[in-house]
Amino acid sequence: MSLPEVAASRPAVSVAMATYNGSAYVEEQVRSILVQLDAGDELVVVDDASTDETVAVVRAIGDARVRLLESPVNRGYVRTFETALRECRHDLLFLADQDDVWPEGRTDAMVAALATADVVAGNLVLLGSGRRLSPPLGGGEWVLHDADSTRHVRNVAGILAGMRPYYGCAMALRREALDTVLPFPSLLIESHDLWLALCGNLRGSIRHLEDVVVLRRQHDANQTTPDRPRGVVPALRSRLMLLRAVAVAVRRVRRRRSPLSA
Repeated sequence: MSLPEVAASRPAVSVAMATYNGSAYVEEQVRSILVQLDAGDELVVVDDASTDETVAVVRAIGDARVRLLESPVNRGYVRTFETALRECRHDLLFLADQDDVWPEGRTDAMVAALATADVVAGNLVLLGSGRRLSPPLGGGEWVLHDADSTRHVRNVAGILAGMRPYYGCAMALRREALDTVLPFPSLLIESHDLWLALCGNLRGSIRHLEDVVVLRRQHDANQTTPDRPRGVVPALRSRLMLLRAVAVAVRRVRRRRSPLSA
Protein backbone atom coordinates (compact mmCIF):
# COMPACT_ATOMS: atom_id res chain seq x y z
CA MET A 1 0.00 0.00 0.00
CA SER A 2 1.42 3.39 -0.95
CA LEU A 3 1.71 6.21 1.58
CA PRO A 4 -1.06 8.29 -0.10
CA GLU A 5 -3.40 5.29 0.27
CA VAL A 6 -2.42 4.93 3.95
CA ALA A 7 -3.13 8.62 4.49
CA ALA A 8 -6.58 8.28 2.90
CA SER A 9 -7.70 5.31 4.99
CA ARG A 10 -5.53 5.26 8.08
CA PRO A 11 -6.80 4.77 11.65
CA ALA A 12 -7.15 7.78 13.90
CA VAL A 13 -3.98 9.02 15.58
CA SER A 14 -3.35 10.42 19.06
CA VAL A 15 -0.25 12.51 19.76
CA ALA A 16 0.94 12.72 23.38
CA MET A 17 2.92 15.84 24.24
CA ALA A 18 4.38 16.92 27.59
CA THR A 19 5.05 20.63 28.06
CA TYR A 20 6.92 22.63 30.68
CA ASN A 21 8.05 26.23 30.27
CA GLY A 22 8.15 25.76 26.51
CA SER A 23 6.51 28.97 25.33
CA ALA A 24 9.44 29.90 23.08
CA TYR A 25 9.02 26.98 20.68
CA VAL A 26 5.80 25.11 21.41
CA GLU A 27 3.63 26.91 18.86
CA GLU A 28 5.93 26.02 15.95
CA GLN A 29 5.97 22.38 17.08
CA VAL A 30 2.20 22.17 17.56
CA ARG A 31 1.53 23.63 14.13
CA SER A 32 4.01 21.24 12.48
CA ILE A 33 2.03 18.37 14.05
CA LEU A 34 -1.46 19.65 13.30
CA VAL A 35 -0.75 20.02 9.59
CA GLN A 36 -0.20 16.22 9.50
CA LEU A 37 -3.30 15.29 11.49
CA ASP A 38 -6.77 14.54 10.13
CA ALA A 39 -10.01 15.95 11.48
CA GLY A 40 -10.59 12.91 13.68
CA ASP A 41 -7.09 12.87 15.19
CA GLU A 42 -6.05 14.52 18.44
CA LEU A 43 -3.07 16.18 20.09
CA VAL A 44 -3.11 15.64 23.85
CA VAL A 45 -0.99 18.28 25.58
CA VAL A 46 -0.33 17.78 29.30
CA ASP A 47 1.33 20.80 30.87
CA ASP A 48 3.53 20.11 33.89
CA ALA A 49 2.68 23.26 35.89
CA SER A 50 4.55 25.68 33.65
CA THR A 51 5.42 29.09 35.13
CA ASP A 52 5.70 30.82 31.75
CA GLU A 53 3.14 31.40 28.98
CA THR A 54 3.14 27.84 27.60
CA VAL A 55 -0.51 27.16 28.44
CA ALA A 56 -1.66 30.48 27.00
CA VAL A 57 0.31 29.88 23.78
CA VAL A 58 -1.18 26.41 23.29
CA ARG A 59 -4.70 27.58 24.10
CA ALA A 60 -4.40 30.50 21.67
CA ILE A 61 -3.78 28.12 18.76
CA GLY A 62 -7.50 27.45 18.94
CA ASP A 63 -7.65 24.09 17.22
CA ALA A 64 -10.38 21.67 18.29
CA ARG A 65 -8.02 18.72 17.84
CA VAL A 66 -5.85 19.98 20.73
CA ARG A 67 -6.82 18.76 24.20
CA LEU A 68 -4.95 20.70 26.88
CA LEU A 69 -4.69 19.32 30.40
CA GLU A 70 -2.97 21.26 33.18
CA SER A 71 -1.22 19.57 36.10
CA PRO A 72 -1.59 21.51 39.37
CA VAL A 73 1.90 20.45 40.45
CA ASN A 74 5.18 19.77 38.68
CA ARG A 75 5.78 16.00 38.42
CA GLY A 76 8.56 15.81 35.84
CA TYR A 77 8.44 14.83 32.19
CA VAL A 78 8.28 11.05 32.78
CA ARG A 79 5.01 11.20 34.75
CA THR A 80 3.66 13.88 32.43
CA PHE A 81 4.20 11.67 29.37
CA GLU A 82 2.58 8.78 31.23
CA THR A 83 -0.50 10.92 31.85
CA ALA A 84 -0.58 12.04 28.22
CA LEU A 85 -0.48 8.42 27.00
CA ARG A 86 -3.29 7.47 29.38
CA GLU A 87 -5.41 10.32 28.05
CA CYS A 88 -5.00 9.31 24.40
CA ARG A 89 -8.21 7.95 22.88
CA HIS A 90 -7.07 6.34 19.63
CA ASP A 91 -5.25 3.13 18.71
CA LEU A 92 -2.08 4.68 17.27
CA LEU A 93 -0.15 6.77 19.79
CA PHE A 94 2.67 9.14 18.87
CA LEU A 95 5.00 10.95 21.26
CA ALA A 96 6.12 14.54 20.76
CA ASP A 97 8.41 16.89 22.64
CA GLN A 98 7.47 20.55 22.95
CA ASP A 99 10.37 22.14 21.11
CA ASP A 100 11.03 20.09 17.97
CA VAL A 101 9.51 20.20 14.48
CA TRP A 102 7.88 17.30 12.65
CA PRO A 103 9.11 16.92 9.07
CA GLU A 104 6.59 16.38 6.31
CA GLY A 105 5.53 12.76 5.97
CA ARG A 106 6.24 11.65 9.54
CA THR A 107 2.69 10.62 10.35
CA ASP A 108 2.14 8.55 7.20
CA ALA A 109 5.52 6.80 7.45
CA MET A 110 5.02 5.82 11.08
CA VAL A 111 1.41 4.73 10.59
CA ALA A 112 2.58 2.41 7.81
CA ALA A 113 5.31 0.96 10.08
CA LEU A 114 2.83 0.44 12.94
CA ALA A 115 0.90 -1.96 10.72
CA THR A 116 3.56 -4.60 11.47
CA ALA A 117 4.97 -3.63 14.89
CA ASP A 118 3.75 -2.61 18.35
CA VAL A 119 6.46 0.03 18.73
CA VAL A 120 8.15 2.09 16.03
CA ALA A 121 11.27 4.22 16.46
CA GLY A 122 12.63 6.54 13.79
CA ASN A 123 15.67 8.75 13.36
CA LEU A 124 16.22 12.44 13.92
CA VAL A 125 18.50 15.24 12.78
CA LEU A 126 19.19 18.63 14.31
CA LEU A 127 16.91 21.43 13.23
CA GLY A 128 18.66 23.91 10.98
CA SER A 129 21.89 22.03 10.32
CA GLY A 130 20.44 18.62 9.41
CA ARG A 131 23.29 17.10 11.41
CA ARG A 132 22.83 13.84 13.31
CA LEU A 133 23.60 13.58 17.02
CA SER A 134 26.98 12.04 17.80
CA PRO A 135 27.32 8.60 19.43
CA PRO A 136 28.39 8.80 23.09
CA LEU A 137 31.68 7.01 22.38
CA GLY A 138 32.28 8.61 18.99
CA GLY A 139 32.61 7.05 15.56
CA GLY A 140 29.97 6.00 13.06
CA GLU A 141 26.47 7.41 12.65
CA TRP A 142 24.05 7.64 15.58
CA VAL A 143 21.10 6.07 13.76
CA LEU A 144 18.70 3.17 13.92
CA HIS A 145 18.83 0.62 11.12
CA ASP A 146 15.85 -1.39 9.91
CA ALA A 147 18.04 -4.51 9.73
CA ASP A 148 18.38 -4.40 13.54
CA SER A 149 14.62 -4.35 14.15
CA THR A 150 14.43 -8.08 14.92
CA ARG A 151 17.71 -8.29 16.85
CA HIS A 152 15.88 -7.87 20.13
CA VAL A 153 18.52 -9.24 22.51
CA ARG A 154 21.19 -7.11 20.87
CA ASN A 155 18.93 -4.07 21.06
CA VAL A 156 18.27 -4.57 24.78
CA ALA A 157 22.01 -4.94 25.39
CA GLY A 158 22.56 -1.79 23.34
CA ILE A 159 20.06 0.12 25.46
CA LEU A 160 21.80 -0.94 28.68
CA ALA A 161 25.16 0.05 27.19
CA GLY A 162 23.85 3.40 25.99
CA MET A 163 24.46 2.48 22.36
CA ARG A 164 20.96 2.54 20.83
CA PRO A 165 19.57 5.96 19.79
CA TYR A 166 15.96 5.54 20.86
CA TYR A 167 14.31 8.94 21.36
CA GLY A 168 10.75 9.30 22.58
CA CYS A 169 10.17 12.26 20.28
CA ALA A 170 10.80 9.87 17.34
CA MET A 171 8.60 7.02 18.60
CA ALA A 172 5.05 5.73 18.26
CA LEU A 173 3.20 2.69 19.53
CA ARG A 174 0.00 0.73 19.17
CA ARG A 175 -2.53 0.73 21.99
CA GLU A 176 -1.98 -3.02 22.42
CA ALA A 177 1.50 -2.24 23.77
CA LEU A 178 0.09 -0.31 26.72
CA ASP A 179 -0.50 -3.53 28.66
CA THR A 180 3.29 -3.72 28.97
CA VAL A 181 4.17 -0.02 28.90
CA LEU A 182 1.70 1.28 31.51
CA PRO A 183 2.00 2.05 34.26
CA PHE A 184 5.53 3.38 33.98
CA PRO A 185 7.55 1.69 36.76
CA SER A 186 7.89 3.85 39.86
CA LEU A 187 11.67 3.44 39.61
CA LEU A 188 11.63 5.21 36.22
CA ILE A 189 12.70 8.79 36.91
CA GLU A 190 14.06 9.47 33.41
CA SER A 191 14.43 7.83 29.98
CA HIS A 192 10.77 7.04 29.25
CA ASP A 193 11.91 6.53 25.66
CA LEU A 194 14.29 3.73 26.61
CA TRP A 195 11.50 2.14 28.65
CA LEU A 196 9.29 2.14 25.53
CA ALA A 197 12.13 0.61 23.52
CA LEU A 198 12.73 -2.07 26.14
CA CYS A 199 9.04 -2.97 26.09
CA GLY A 200 8.96 -3.15 22.30
CA ASN A 201 12.04 -5.33 22.10
CA LEU A 202 11.01 -7.64 24.92
CA ARG A 203 7.57 -8.04 23.32
CA GLY A 204 9.43 -9.00 20.15
CA SER A 205 7.62 -6.31 18.17
CA ILE A 206 9.58 -3.19 17.33
CA ARG A 207 10.40 -1.59 14.00
CA HIS A 208 13.37 0.68 13.33
CA LEU A 209 12.25 3.21 10.76
CA GLU A 210 15.23 4.64 8.90
CA ASP A 211 13.30 7.79 7.93
CA VAL A 212 14.06 11.06 9.70
CA VAL A 213 10.88 11.70 11.69
CA VAL A 214 12.00 14.59 13.93
CA LEU A 215 13.88 17.82 13.40
CA ARG A 216 15.43 18.12 16.85
CA ARG A 217 15.87 21.56 18.38
CA GLN A 218 18.89 21.48 20.69
CA HIS A 219 19.17 24.23 23.27
CA ASP A 220 20.17 24.81 26.89
CA ALA A 221 16.65 24.27 28.23
CA ASN A 222 15.91 20.88 26.63
CA GLN A 223 13.79 18.94 29.13
CA THR A 224 14.28 15.39 27.84
CA THR A 225 17.66 15.48 26.05
CA PRO A 226 20.13 17.88 27.67
CA ASP A 227 22.92 19.08 25.39
CA ARG A 228 25.65 18.37 27.95
CA PRO A 229 27.02 14.90 28.79
CA ARG A 230 26.33 13.58 32.26
CA GLY A 231 28.98 12.55 34.76
CA VAL A 232 30.09 9.01 35.52
CA VAL A 233 28.00 8.53 38.68
CA PRO A 234 24.69 9.72 37.14
CA ALA A 235 25.39 7.54 34.10
CA LEU A 236 25.93 4.45 36.28
CA ARG A 237 22.76 5.18 38.24
CA SER A 238 20.87 5.43 34.96
CA ARG A 239 22.20 2.05 33.77
CA LEU A 240 21.17 0.43 37.08
CA MET A 241 17.70 1.93 36.77
CA LEU A 242 17.36 0.52 33.24
CA LEU A 243 18.55 -2.90 34.36
CA ARG A 244 15.81 -2.94 36.98
CA ALA A 245 13.36 -1.76 34.33
CA VAL A 246 14.26 -4.76 32.17
CA ALA A 247 13.20 -7.06 35.00
CA VAL A 248 9.85 -5.25 35.28
CA ALA A 249 9.24 -5.46 31.53
CA VAL A 250 10.13 -9.16 31.42
CA ARG A 251 7.60 -9.90 34.17
CA ARG A 252 4.88 -7.98 32.35
CA VAL A 253 5.57 -9.71 29.04
CA ARG A 254 5.49 -13.14 30.71
CA ARG A 255 2.23 -12.29 32.48
CA ARG A 256 0.72 -11.14 29.18
CA ARG A 257 1.68 -14.43 27.47
CA SER A 258 0.49 -16.65 30.30
CA PRO A 259 -2.94 -18.27 29.69
CA LEU A 260 -3.62 -17.91 33.42
CA SER A 261 -3.47 -14.12 33.15
CA ALA A 262 -6.56 -13.89 30.93
